[in-house]
Amino acid sequence: MLKQRGDTNERAKKICSGKVWLVGAGPGDAELLTVKALRAINSADIIFYDYLVSAEIRALFPKNVPAHYVGKAKNQHSIAQDDLNQLLVKQAQQGLTVCRIKGGDPFVFGRGGEELLELRTAGIEAEVIPGITSASGCSTYADIPLTHRGLSQGCTFVTGHAEKSLDVNWDALAQLNHTLVFYMGLTRADEIAAKLLAGGLAADTPVAIIENGCRQNQRDIISTLQDFPEAVIREHVQSPALIIVGEVVRMKEKLQMQVQLHTAEEKYLLA
Repeated sequence: MLKQRGDTNERAKKICSGKVWLVGAGPGDAELLTVKALRAINSADIIFYDYLVSAEIRALFPKNVPAHYVGKAKNQHSIAQDDLNQLLVKQAQQGLTVCRIKGGDPFVFGRGGEELLELRTAGIEAEVIPGITSASGCSTYADIPLTHRGLSQGCTFVTGHAEKSLDVNWDALAQLNHTLVFYMGLTRADEIAAKLLAGGLAADTPVAIIENGCRQNQRDIISTLQDFPEAVIREHVQSPALIIVGEVVRMKEKLQMQVQLHTAEEKYLLA
């Protein structure tokens, strides 16, 4: 049987196609990178990285590998998402191993699903490497458990990013008795507070604002649901920042008090 030219071209295309790794870099601390993520970075022919990939992690990029910023800060997109999708496809079609690095986890508010769908639709081999999402990493570094027996039996992640208003069932959120974690919510602080209060959440519900989580300059600001929008302004909180709402925030003081007590005991014994 004669081989069809199209079959030959398609087979040749697959042979020369590279691979795309969609890598979760975690929330900032380079030591939170997975072994698999680091291997993908070191095997890359070209790297594309996001706004939330920390300088500490960027320092691990191989010096001889081109690394390009394709991040999105508020109202500052270095490249449109559709254009980025096509860029990843084209680089892989040239036979390159592409490392697309995202802050946190690619599948948690990271558009990883969009990019993976585009790549696989184009016939590109692509694989996702999960990363520690900001809610888990930042809360842990702040001594705030996302769930705790007797305080919260669940945790809900909500994005604060929207074109106009947030499409959220606020009444349901307020009644869940879950820890609520808002990503990218700084500019929506007033709306978040007002909607949750209207939904029935108590005004004195504790709120933690975690700025630059899992980095050397992490800052934890503790407030209440009623007052935290004012705290965002008063403390000049900057992105990246995470907002945690719920009774688990009270655990921070209890956990840190134990450290202080043991430190005081050790000093007394050594005196």
